[in-house]
Amino acid sequence: MKLFYSPGACSLSPHMVLCEAGVHFELEKVDLAADKTEHGEDYLKINPKGQVPALLLDNGNLLTEGVAIIQYIADHVPSKHLMPPLDSFKHYQALEWLNYIATELHKGFGPLFNAKFPADLKETAKKQLEDKFAYVDEQLSHKDFLLGEQLTVADFYLYTIITWAKAVNLQIGSLANLTRFIKNMEARPSVKAAVAAEK
Repeated sequence: MKLFYSPGACSLSPHMVLCEAGVHFELEKVDLAADKTEHGEDYLKINPKGQVPALLLDNGNLLTEGVAIIQYIADHVPSKHLMPPLDSFKHYQALEWLNYIATELHKGFGPLFNAKFPADLKETAKKQLEDKFAYVDEQLSHKDFLLGEQLTVADFYLYTIITWAKAVNLQIGSLANLTRFIKNMEARPSVKAAVAAEK
C-alpha cells in the first residue's frame, strides 16, 4: 500500500492508523499547491480530486476520503480491533463519532483556513468549534478514548483534527478531558512514528 499525504493535513489520521495496524506501507508526499508528488508525478492523474489522503492498494485500486481509508485499514487488519465488530452497537457508535468529527469538527475548520473569509465570520466559526470541542470534552469524561477503553480509528481522526486547534488559536486548553485524551494519544508509538515521519 502507498499513502499519499501532505504534512499537517488530515492524511495524518490514516498515517497513524497504518502505523497502529502494523502493516507495510509506503509514503509519498504531495505538494497540494503544485499538484505534484515528491517524485514529480502529476497528482491529479493519480487522484483527480487533488486532495489527500489517498491510499493506493497493492491491486492498483485507489481509495480516497480519510474516513473510508481508516475504516478500510481497520477491516484489513481485524486482529488489531481498530473498529468494534460489525454486529455490535459499539460499531455504530464508532461510525457516529466518525461522522461527527468529519462534519462538525473537520469541516468547521474550513473558514479558518480560508484567507478570503471575513474576520467576523472566522470568529463565529471559532466559537462554534470551541463549543463542539467542549461537547467532545464532556463525552470523554471518565474515558480514555471516545468509546471508553477501546481505541478505535475515530480516536486517530479526532487527534488529527485537534492538532489544528493551536494553529488557529482555539481556546480549548482548559478542557481537562480533551487534554488527557491528547496525552493518551501522544504516548502511543504509532502516533509518535507518524508525526515524526511527517515532520
